[in-house]
Parts: sequence; C-alpha cells; structure tokens
Amino acid sequence: MPTPDRTSLDAIVLAARDLLESEGLAGLSMQAVASRVGVRAPSLYKRVANREELIQLVAEASLLELGERLDAASSLEELADEFRAFGHERPAAFQLILTPGAGTPTARPEFGASASQGILRLAGEVAGEHRALEAARTLTAWAAGFVSMELNQGFNLGGDVDEAWRFGLASIVRAIGTA
Repeated sequence: MPTPDRTSLDAIVLAARDLLESEGLAGLSMQAVASRVGVRAPSLYKRVANREELIQLVAEASLLELGERLDAASSLEELADEFRAFGHERPAAFQLILTPGAGTPTARPEFGASASQGILRLAGEVAGEHRALEAARTLTAWAAGFVSMELNQGFNLGGDVDEAWRFGLASIVRAIGTA
C-alpha cells in the first residue's frame, strides 16, 4: 500500500507565501517550506520540481489574489486603493510580481493577463476601449512606483503621504479621462 500524501500543492504554496513575507525571498527555501508543512524536504519534490518552480508558483498565486481583489473594484480609484493595500499587506509578494529582479523566476504570462482584466475593464470605461491598455499601463506604472517608494521609505520630505496618494490618483484618473 503506498504511503499517503502528507501535504498538498496548495499547502506548499501557502506556506511558501507566508515564508516570503516573513523571511524574504532569500529565506524561501525548500527546507523551510517543508518544515512549515510538516514534511521532510524530499517530500516536496513530489509536488514541486525545485525552488525556482516554487517561486514561480508563489508569484502566480499572488497574481491570482491581486487579480481577484482588483476585479471586485467598481472604479479606478477603488482599484488603485486595493492595489496599494495589497502592496502594504504583502510587500514581498508585491515586489516579486512587480519588480522581481534579474534571475528571479516570474509568473507565466497568462497570470499577469488574468490579473490585468479588472484594470483594463475600468480603464476602458474611463478612457474608451481604444485607449484602455495605455490608460491601464499609465495608472499601473504610477501606482506601482508610488507604492514601491512607500515600501522603501522613499518619501522623506514630510507632508501627508496619504494626501499625496489621493492627489496623484485623482490627477491620473482625470488625465486618463481626458486623453
């Protein structure tokens, strides 16, 4: 009789996502994930080929989560606020999917395309279907840069960062609507 499986791919990815947030990408190892799910490291290889595939799976799961949150938004402002909240709640995942760095495994393109559906829909409503992609890219680039600066304590000149977010977001959305 074969030995029963003691973990699932979902449990492995969830443990890896938690480790990514607590230990960073450098601390995301097969051994650490195995310890979290209560198995020996060799057991993980029944489900995941190697660390690179594990990182890819974490990136894909993070994009799925982000996409679900963005799909629920009813306005570009609400969508951008969800994007920012995701960055603050899951900073390591945010970095992994938006600025992974050279040599870091990334999600397959279809996961990025799926996560982009909400912003493309809302951007099309504001800018028109013919400019939806350009509008979505403009808002994403601004929001990703803003959130990255926040996460890296890049706003050092004083002032209210939340007010700057609201000002910038309103300005971008207004500009997208008049382009």
